[in-house]
Amino acid sequence: MTAGPSLSFPPDFLWGAATASYQIEGAGAADGRGESIWDTFARVPGKVLHGHDGSVACDHYHLYPQDVALMRELNLSAYRFSLAWPRIFPDGRTLNRAGLDFYSRLVDELLAAGVTPWLTLYHWDLPQALEEAGGWPERDTALRFVDYAATVHDALGDRVHYWTTLNEPWCSAFLGYAAGVHAPGRTEPQAALRAAHHLLLGHGLATQELRRRDPSLSLGLTLNFTDTHPLDPATERDQDAARRIDGLANRFFVEPVTLGAYPADVLDDLGDLWPQDLVHDGDLEVIATPIDVLGVNYYATQTVTAGCPPERAAVAAAQARRHDLPSPSVGSEHVVGVRRGIPVSDMGWEISPDGLSDLLLRLHKDYTGPQGVRLVVTENGAAADDRPDAAGFVDDRDRVDYLDKHLRAVHDAVSRGADVDGYFVWSLLDNFEWAWGYTKRFGIVRVDYDTQERTPKASARWYADVAGSGLISGNGAQAPTT
Repeated sequence: MTAGPSLSFPPDFLWGAATASYQIEGAGAADGRGESIWDTFARVPGKVLHGHDGSVACDHYHLYPQDVALMRELNLSAYRFSLAWPRIFPDGRTLNRAGLDFYSRLVDELLAAGVTPWLTLYHWDLPQALEEAGGWPERDTALRFVDYAATVHDALGDRVHYWTTLNEPWCSAFLGYAAGVHAPGRTEPQAALRAAHHLLLGHGLATQELRRRDPSLSLGLTLNFTDTHPLDPATERDQDAARRIDGLANRFFVEPVTLGAYPADVLDDLGDLWPQDLVHDGDLEVIATPIDVLGVNYYATQTVTAGCPPERAAVAAAQARRHDLPSPSVGSEHVVGVRRGIPVSDMGWEISPDGLSDLLLRLHKDYTGPQGVRLVVTENGAAADDRPDAAGFVDDRDRVDYLDKHLRAVHDAVSRGADVDGYFVWSLLDNFEWAWGYTKRFGIVRVDYDTQERTPKASARWYADVAGSGLISGNGAQAPTT
């Protein structure tokens, strides 16, 4: 592990950890919860490794007091969590008060522990009933989302200040509706584009409604970004390949939110695939409703080159970034991701801390800074080949090194002018990692899925020291041990 200088963060910098409802809550049929698209998807043979599902997960639904106590022990100042839409509206339309009451209890527990709740309304678990009515490709789903947001605000708005509408709409739209590798498992590229637009429309409408109810709220959404570079910057083909990938993966979502328009070059790339009846008058103004915070999820960078036929381009576009497959393009020439021979995480994703610093500076310069929108790193972390000792302790120094380097990258971006207010490690707990089931572990706290015992890893103890002091030690990423 490489030592670096000691670095201090501002006193009001938020130190948090993040989770998602379907990945940790379990209690799949408790207290009136309805089915989500992930419950249905996980039952399809071959869609999730080993047939795993989130019906039990980390049983956070019942063990949340223990988990909040862990947050306090780890010196977290904030906790980013999502709500399960089907727990609150089992059929997508009818309120289940018992489901909503769970989140009220959770918020009270967090506040009592001195942990700021950072609420995300949607982290991919759409009520199955709404999917059966057409899902996100239908405009009505965006309207149902606003009803859901308003109901949640009725219950929690007096205690929750930070509200995020969506987590990673790129994944919801393209992995779920084009690639079929995430719920609901559809492979319909044009439906994916409709889903993407309606997700953003739902974000804008919900932001307007929450702003109308309480102008003092801090509102935003979270996007996932991959810093993308051409293999050979001297060639126009590779430059164009990187432009196309950056356009569909990054700019397609951030530009309508911050600039009020879809990138013209991306629409040209999509050609006839872009539905001409999709965008209604006023939609883009709604999507560009001002936000306070842009959440940034970052895990890896990628290098691309032009080549290969385009027949499977639209589906490949959705498969690439989460499943380590050839990278996408929609256009006359397919694009391939190229390995650079640098270290990778247990997911096979290249570890590139400099990419995070570059990304934050780019977002601040091109999108958020001129509008006074703050940046928060809402997910950053690494899956590792964790090996517990006899007591269940994991000495995950590779993860500590990852976090150390990426936090230094955040500090570098801040020192160079990026307005970054906080950092949330992904994830607080080992959990259900979507199509990978329980085979990948991102948590700084180990979960024994047989006993539900929680054991903080070396990374948790290291992160607790950083969060408690606001300081990264200059002795290198040396993790405390038991």
